[in-house]
Amino acid sequence: MVSAVPLFPLSSTVLPGGRIPLQLFEPRYLDMLARCLREQQGFVVVLLREGQEVDSQAAFYDIGTYVQITDFQQLDNGLLGITAEGLWKVAVSRSWRAPDGLNLGDVERLPEEPEDTLPSAYSELAAVLRALLRHPVVNKLELTVDFASAREVGWRLTELLPLDSQEKQRLLECQDPLERLDRLSSLLDAMD
Repeated sequence: MVSAVPLFPLSSTVLPGGRIPLQLFEPRYLDMLARCLREQQGFVVVLLREGQEVDSQAAFYDIGTYVQITDFQQLDNGLLGITAEGLWKVAVSRSWRAPDGLNLGDVERLPEEPEDTLPSAYSELAAVLRALLRHPVVNKLELTVDFASAREVGWRLTELLPLDSQEKQRLLECQDPLERLDRLSSLLDAMD
């Protein structure tokens, strides 16, 4: 259990090995960035359940991903841009709001998902992922993917496919890579 970890509620998900670009402008998140860099620690990205990213009263799910900051730079729009990379999934056992509005929580690392080889029945999912990775916005994230890994293919598709937030959360919470791939396959069939 790790106490008082900063929580960053977003309308996006990131899973282990994934990268997410963020623009910081609120003082609470600029302070969080300074603290994370100073203390060489990460923060937890949690998916919004209701409310907006800038809403200090937003509700969020209690399963998220612990991330580390891999890059930061001043953006053309004057905001601070960071790139965070997912390390592992966590459960938030308790959360509270600090006086500056930053959400903090006690988090516990979830068990590592099993590493399975991508079954040939899901080769179409790997092809969809390859196509998504060619998109210029996704390409900028410089993701490396082991296309033979059921876990990695499922994680990246969960992040990149245009799914509703509740579905993304269910896929993030899933601890079985093959079950996640089966669900993703059904969701893609429904999109056709």
